[in-house]
Amino acid sequence: MRASLIIALSALALTSGAASATSARPKPAAEHHAMAIQASALGREVAAWQLSHMDNFDYTHGHRATPDPRGWVQGALFVGLAAFAERTGDPALVQAVRDHGARQAWGLGRRPLHADDHVIGQTWLWVYNRDHDKAQIGPLKARFDAILADPPVADLTFVDGTEDQPCQARWCWSDALFMGPATWTGLSRATGDPRYAAYGDKEFWAATDWLLDKQEGLYYRDSRYFDRRDDQGRKIFWSRGNGWAYAGIVDILKTLPADHPSRPRYEALFRRMSERLVTLQKPDGYWPPSLLAPENTPPETSGTGFFVYGLAYGLNHGLLKGPKYEAAMTRGWSALAVAVQPDGKLGWVQQIGYAPDHVSADDTQLYGVGAFLLAASEVGAR
Repeated sequence: MRASLIIALSALALTSGAASATSARPKPAAEHHAMAIQASALGREVAAWQLSHMDNFDYTHGHRATPDPRGWVQGALFVGLAAFAERTGDPALVQAVRDHGARQAWGLGRRPLHADDHVIGQTWLWVYNRDHDKAQIGPLKARFDAILADPPVADLTFVDGTEDQPCQARWCWSDALFMGPATWTGLSRATGDPRYAAYGDKEFWAATDWLLDKQEGLYYRDSRYFDRRDDQGRKIFWSRGNGWAYAGIVDILKTLPADHPSRPRYEALFRRMSERLVTLQKPDGYWPPSLLAPENTPPETSGTGFFVYGLAYGLNHGLLKGPKYEAAMTRGWSALAVAVQPDGKLGWVQQIGYAPDHVSADDTQLYGVGAFLLAASEVGAR
């Protein structure tokens, strides 16, 4: 059953690409339904594999960040797992997310200001919105109240060769736009206090004004890349770095009030990035690790997962319309599906880093699974 679905969706991806150039016909409901079934099935397989491999992380090349249950690697996984549990209503997945929070006493990472140590709060907010137990967001509220009382004023310049970056007291790198902003807007949504969303909004646009290349409509990973070029003289825009930002915009839109004065600006940025991203997708459905360098690059699923998530969200909510977005989303999802191994392990995930790098078929990481589950949550709504 699974193999036949993958073959069918792969064929659909190819025909969608051809159709996009010649016709604006909407996809038949049966095609959307087939994708939704596959997303639900593969999402469960991938989630099950990952949840059964949380006691030893040798398969992730043993990076020190992976075992931290409140850090950004597991935080990104649980953000995706929560979204997928919300879409499917699977009680076992809901409980897995809730149990993780209870084991951590709903706490955050150890660094008070660092966005990487805030992302897990998005998961606690999701559980709170189901359970309405204030203890589930107590530590998050206390952390953010302290920040509001004494906001950081760090410069956004990234200092090369320095492990502890002073600028990371704020959002000076593109990854932070996934980790931080939606936690702030989500806390406003949960509490009714607009101060949190106001802070997140201000800091998001400060970071975007700093990191977004105005010509390309893409994010530099951090200020070290403003002047760096590859061996062909091209600007370096990291796929996952842009994936973090693109998915972060989606998560802001999911938590920001419909009448918020900045919402049109977020939607305009989302559309601009979407329009650029669909031109950078490779014929095999993946986006290359370096977005302007498509030649001779292997598959890569973490950036692709975030891009498929955003495209599917935009199509589902009327922010994106037209065959080019449908085709890109379909090809991207088909590529992700092929990257799932028979036992449910997701492959082709670029390892922890901050720039385009080598990827192999057996490489996996928890944030890549999170991106896959985010994509599955929206493709599953088609």
